[in-house]
Amino acid sequence: MPAPAEGRVAVVTVSYNSSAQLPPFLESVARSTLAPGHVVIVDNASRDVDETEAVAREQGASVVRLEQNLGYGGAVNAGVRSLPASVEYVLISNPDVALAPEALAILMTAAEADASLGAVGPRILNPDGTTYPSARSVPSIRTGVGHAVLAQPWPTNPWTRAYRAESKDATSPRSAGWLSGSCLLVRRTAFEAINGFDEGYFMYFEDVDLGYRLGKAGWVNRYEPAAEAVHIGGLSTRSESERMLRAHHESAIRFIHAKYSRPVLAPVRWVLTLGLKARLRVVARRAR
Repeated sequence: MPAPAEGRVAVVTVSYNSSAQLPPFLESVARSTLAPGHVVIVDNASRDVDETEAVAREQGASVVRLEQNLGYGGAVNAGVRSLPASVEYVLISNPDVALAPEALAILMTAAEADASLGAVGPRILNPDGTTYPSARSVPSIRTGVGHAVLAQPWPTNPWTRAYRAESKDATSPRSAGWLSGSCLLVRRTAFEAINGFDEGYFMYFEDVDLGYRLGKAGWVNRYEPAAEAVHIGGLSTRSESERMLRAHHESAIRFIHAKYSRPVLAPVRWVLTLGLKARLRVVARRAR
């Protein structure tokens, strides 16, 4: 007889000086119609870890304290490793997300109904009620270059729209190249089979890479819009520091080297890397 659903699903979130954001997220988890068996907060060497532990005690969560900041992917990996073997599914989420009461149950039902699913993502809403494009295509050379060059001066260009899958119906389930790491349910066997997140990505692209590797391994990434979550930080700011811009471009270069790793594709890697480095110089100058 299978274990009860609540004993087979856990929640892992990552906090980096985010103790103030945790209570609304944990309260939304507590209101879920499917109670997770374990809720783990991974603290990425924060200054406010004591406050995080106090929130965890109040909400019945546990804390994994890291001695150094491993980035989002590395912290999630540590959280998943801390879970007992009985956990088969893990909801990975940012702490600035609020789940709808049925969201976790709907994601679990979808995953249980189709053994090919490696990850299932909800419809992620911005605070103003608009839909964030959380289920996207894996960037190709054409869409990646078009998006990188034209996204800022021409946001509605066809390459950006294709990459963000903006022509897709936001209310219909579908497969996707990758799902936003801000909130998604992963099948633990699939996640562990590909060694979880690539910890070489400190910020950005770790979710693109995860979805891409799941797909290469034969798993399906599924967008399930009947499940909803509000990303409270989704519209927080449109400005980026030079450090964040540099991290974004370095992660993009890492993904390019991973996707186009064959020796025969070396010229592709060189050209795209040079293009991204040139783009970084331009956008960093604008940021200053």
